Amino acid sequence: MDTGHINDVWDRVVGIQPAPPSWLVAVTAALALAAVLPYRVWRLSRNAVTIAHEGGHGLIALLTGRRLEGIRLHSDTSGLTVSRGRPTGPGMVLTAVAGYVAPSLLGLAGAALLAAGHITALLWGATALLLAMLVMIRNAYGVLTVVLAGGAFLLVSWLTDPQVQSAFAYLVVWFLLLGGVRPPFELQRKRRHGGAPDSDPDQLARLTQVPAVVWLGLFHVVTLCCLIGGGRWLLGV
Repeated sequence: MDTGHINDVWDRVVGIQPAPPSWLVAVTAALALAAVLPYRVWRLSRNAVTIAHEGGHGLIALLTGRRLEGIRLHSDTSGLTVSRGRPTGPGMVLTAVAGYVAPSLLGLAGAALLAAGHITALLWGATALLLAMLVMIRNAYGVLTVVLAGGAFLLVSWLTDPQVQSAFAYLVVWFLLLGGVRPPFELQRKRRHGGAPDSDPDQLARLTQVPAVVWLGLFHVVTLCCLIGGGRWLLGV
């Protein structure tokens, strides 16, 4: 690959793309909402939220010095991230916190990139994160899910025109912001009926002696704040 071509690729990544028309932003928000609210659609689309959830666990485990053993993604949209290290302490706490807030925080970061016009950087950054996560996947369904997601980002970023890239990027970010809000409410409902006894908030309660309901409340606050803040950036208000 010659230097000129490398420079062209680099310019695409770091360059600023024009903001899409307001109607396109509204349409992508409506499509994302349609992927989150109906239960039958959510059963499928929730896989993307699970990728972000388990990826959040894995990333923070690595950043806090834990040894990441592997990640599993299951067809029922559940997942499992296994890391080794001290069973208590800040690293374990942060790793447990990361899951439920990761989709919304990724959505907020994506909204910041889109507000700054870095659409291509978002698409390529997401592809790189999915590729890095693929290395740690330990089951066939997980590999299939991550490959399909990464392939979608790669194909859109390479083969489509700027307007399609913009629409795809806005749809993904809206989905993360909206989809990140629903899982804490689902978990709250399960816990109310005696389910999910070993959920992230329950693990955090054992680690910190802070009641699980407080941690669940934190998840609600973070995801809703990300939706409000990210939504304002996307809408330009």
